[in-house]
Amino acid sequence: MDGVTPFPGGDVMPPPAPLMHPVQDLRRAHRDPRVPAWPPARGVWWRRAAAFVPAVTTTGGLAWAFADWLSDGGMWWLEWVLLALVTATFFWVALSVATATLGLGCHLLHRRVGVRGAVPPLDVALVVPVYNEETADVFGNACAMMMALRDAGTAHRFDLYILSDTQDAAIALAERRALATLRRALPPGLRVWYRRRLDNSGRKVGNLRQWLETWGGAHDAMLVLDADSLMSAEAIVALADEMAADPGAGLIQTAPLVIGSETVFGRMQQFAAAVYGSLLSAGLAGWTGAESNYWGHNAILRTRAFADCAGLPRMPTLTRRRGALILSHDFVEAALLRRAGWAVRFLPGIGGSYEEPPATLIDYSLRDRRWCHGNLQHLALLGTRGLHVVSRFHLLHGAMSYLLSPAWFILLVIWALLGNGPDSVISYFSADNPLYPIWPEMSGVQSGMILLFMYAMLLAPKAMGALAVLLGEVPVARFGGAGRFAVSLVAEIVLSILFAPIMMVQQVVAVLRTVAGIRPMWSPQARKGGDYGAATVLKFHALETVSGLLLALGIAAGLVSLWLVPIAVSLGLAVPLSMLSGRRLARFMATPEMVDPPAILRLARASRAMFRAAETTPIAAE
Repeated sequence: MDGVTPFPGGDVMPPPAPLMHPVQDLRRAHRDPRVPAWPPARGVWWRRAAAFVPAVTTTGGLAWAFADWLSDGGMWWLEWVLLALVTATFFWVALSVATATLGLGCHLLHRRVGVRGAVPPLDVALVVPVYNEETADVFGNACAMMMALRDAGTAHRFDLYILSDTQDAAIALAERRALATLRRALPPGLRVWYRRRLDNSGRKVGNLRQWLETWGGAHDAMLVLDADSLMSAEAIVALADEMAADPGAGLIQTAPLVIGSETVFGRMQQFAAAVYGSLLSAGLAGWTGAESNYWGHNAILRTRAFADCAGLPRMPTLTRRRGALILSHDFVEAALLRRAGWAVRFLPGIGGSYEEPPATLIDYSLRDRRWCHGNLQHLALLGTRGLHVVSRFHLLHGAMSYLLSPAWFILLVIWALLGNGPDSVISYFSADNPLYPIWPEMSGVQSGMILLFMYAMLLAPKAMGALAVLLGEVPVARFGGAGRFAVSLVAEIVLSILFAPIMMVQQVVAVLRTVAGIRPMWSPQARKGGDYGAATVLKFHALETVSGLLLALGIAAGLVSLWLVPIAVSLGLAVPLSMLSGRRLARFMATPEMVDPPAILRLARASRAMFRAAETTPIAAE
């Protein structure tokens, strides 16, 4: 079969069971007539009001206060720009706080996920698209999940497909060895399949398209996993149960926890996800209802619904006749499923879903450049016919998550120029000069109060997350004890404050690269962290370093407010902070999964070790 690499030892793939996967017309609304009627989620409009009304009200109040201050002596065009930037950036901060507050309310109500009664069994395919990945980790995780499912005692049937787009010949050979090892390790009756595409056109979207059009018809649902994904049998079965019980669901997404990192930056992400992420997830699930989102992995999809309704066209461009791939395809696929009438649900209450974080600040930034390019494409898709308003909001939010960084950077520059009232840079240039406005004076106390208010809003979700841990079902002992939890909490807050300005500048770079038409490279993520020397780190963070030094000079000269010292320190120390991000620490920011690893994680570690030991086995001896 085209694109399949044969190997010694038996069959490669099952008999074909093709599905049509038509490309969708974005200019014409489409509704799938086979979607069963289902009632809308009860109370979703109240939950949406609970999230958006406080966000809009708080943003309006801040905008009114700024307008009142800036209008002293009239409003100049640059003052209107400042007001617009403050309003636009603060709304998303306020929405995050409101979402976390809604999540805290749901958390305190102990809302649980569960399916009552018997559900019809599903035939589910676990599909793992890979591209030049660490073979032992991919096959080790897959082996652990299949072994766990064997003991789960469920009526659902699960097949595993490793869908390789690997182009490196050495890694491809390692995958063939790993498949032979996997088949020897699994007991009879567990079906695992492997195919390698020789032409990996379309990247991940093309990989899944080829699977759908060849074998998708044999399965009721597909559970899409990333190369670093790991899910417990309980989580997989729960997703299958939920889809079987809800015939109107086209996609059900879990909230993966971050695990497996040994670096400062990775541990910071793990701890933040464990403490704060659950509230944001609960709040997001509360107000999205049946119009949730998709993050491309650790989610179950109804196979025929996805094949019929989520085929992606190419983006029109001025330079390429065929058009460009839609890179952040998952958001768009969720929107198209919902457009066709299928429910897209987010169930963060299903535990046992895991992924790995970028190990260093540079690895995070490189991944961000790829995501930025794809998310900014969403702006051109906002006019797609027939999309639900919440789906459009997800697309806008994805783009704004990157556009906010240039807005924050411009605000930082303006704030630095406003500086110390009459001694500021902008006051110096505007004195007796009709080309510049007469800026209203802001005292150091006023400037500090505004910054403190902003910091309080940014830190509010973290405070609510810590409160939820103290009031929740997971005892603090699972974070290493009260003392260790408190130290970890303070360390995460300090590190997040230090890293945030650097990440802001890196996202500015990502946006500028996208606007300039610089395409991101399609390369596997350095999941264990790249090995970066001082010269490489200095080159990578040159813009932050220069910005921090200029800001520090302005503070030293008395032209810039002292309240910007933390930002100047962060940017000026970008190089040592970036090198610190990759330091490996054995006991730092403990999470429940570190203190008491779940059974699936222990099984996966043992499976990975088995595959690493088998990597040197000659293929002829298998």
